[in-house]
Amino acid sequence: MRSVQFLALAMAVATSEAVFQGFNYGATKVDGTVKTQSDFETEFNTAKNLVGTDNAFTSARLYTMIQGGTTNGPIEAIPAAIKQKVTLLLGLWASGGGMANEIAALKSAIDTYGEDFTKLVVGISVGSEDLYRNSQTGVEANAGVGIEPSELVDYINQVRSAISGTTLSGASIGHVDTWNSWSNSSNSAVIEAVDWLGFDGYPFYENTKANSIDDAKSLFDTGVANTKAVAGNKEVWITETGWPVTGDNQNLAVASTANAKQYWDEVACPLFGNTNTWWYILNEEGASPSFGVSSSGDNTTPLYDLTCKASSSSSSAAASSNTGLAAEKSGFVSSAAPASATGSSSSSASGSASDASSSDSSSSSGSASGSGSASPASSASASVTGRPSTKPKASKSASASASASASATGAASTSSGSSTSGSGSSSSGSGSSTSGSDAASGSGSSSSSSTSPSSSAYTGSAARVTGSAAGALIAALALAFTF
Repeated sequence: MRSVQFLALAMAVATSEAVFQGFNYGATKVDGTVKTQSDFETEFNTAKNLVGTDNAFTSARLYTMIQGGTTNGPIEAIPAAIKQKVTLLLGLWASGGGMANEIAALKSAIDTYGEDFTKLVVGISVGSEDLYRNSQTGVEANAGVGIEPSELVDYINQVRSAISGTTLSGASIGHVDTWNSWSNSSNSAVIEAVDWLGFDGYPFYENTKANSIDDAKSLFDTGVANTKAVAGNKEVWITETGWPVTGDNQNLAVASTANAKQYWDEVACPLFGNTNTWWYILNEEGASPSFGVSSSGDNTTPLYDLTCKASSSSSSAAASSNTGLAAEKSGFVSSAAPASATGSSSSSASGSASDASSSDSSSSSGSASGSGSASPASSASASVTGRPSTKPKASKSASASASASASATGAASTSSGSSTSGSGSSSSGSGSSTSGSDAASGSGSSSSSSTSPSSSAYTGSAARVTGSAAGALIAALALAFTF
């Protein structure tokens, strides 16, 4: 037991010293079919080998622990990550009543894959935009089912209890939501319960404001700053953001490869190597709008140049691109970090909307994604419209495979999002969270300060870790083996 505890401590220390960079991955494809291990392996391999990124995308954010087609079987992204050596930001879908199955799948994954799995975990997200969907804005946007903050806190505590005494006991636990949900005082208990806050934001959907591509950086930074303002000394991770290459316009926001490239240069590049960031998204072939940086899950040639030019503010780390998994695993962003980043919705419904991606709504403008859950938490004025989504609708209900959770995960299908599964409701495009899938709004980052495309030359996540992560891991392991 002591060896397990010290191993968990060693991994926690190593993780806290590194910076992670990756994409969001839903449990289903855009057409709604369930992804298998081979599908995840293909996507993970493509992400790692994207031209112009120096093999930097070595982390994956998931929305559910449940494999589609099962009640509580572990998602097959796990064995794929083990094979591809990709770190994981785990997700447990919280809305819709399936938490017992999510936790059962998490426990099963620990028992089935052991340390090969747990050493890859950089954190655990309990829920995705549940508070947004539970807000008045989310309800008006028919974003799907959300939950009360008290219920979410209970789920967070259940997850902590479930991993206690295992090799995941040292994993940090957080929640992903929009800035206006985080800044809503009625949700403060959730901030107290988590170790870090995940930020989802999409300036593209802030269609009640000036939201042209030239305004995007400022909107993003405002959202992140608002999130950091309530985070205290807790880290803020950028869990979803992006700009579409195709699709309908939202007020002044125009979907195009040129604008997606500008957003990448001004928002993404300053984040990479400085702040834990999971971009939306690797591929959304067939979706409208489509936020994918690649035309297909196996095409390593991006739709636009992903090279980040080095700059004086570069994220240190650099070092070698392959410092080792531990190094690769690192990187938490501290809420203290530069206030900038934030994504999305500066006004109200920020992130969510983006998360909206989960929902179908394509046009939907105005309000944001959110859930249609019953008691709205106050908060949010509706300004962001959710992004049409590529997440599947999956009803989180029982039987269906994977229990909606899987569906929650995400994914794909642009269409839908059934309200139950938390998937984004079709209606306003909002959605976000629901399908838990990829959607997402992404988020701000610590470094948003600079607008230059730069910030950091790609060095590969591991390298980015800068020597401290590797040193921390060695020291922690030495301490563990001492016992």
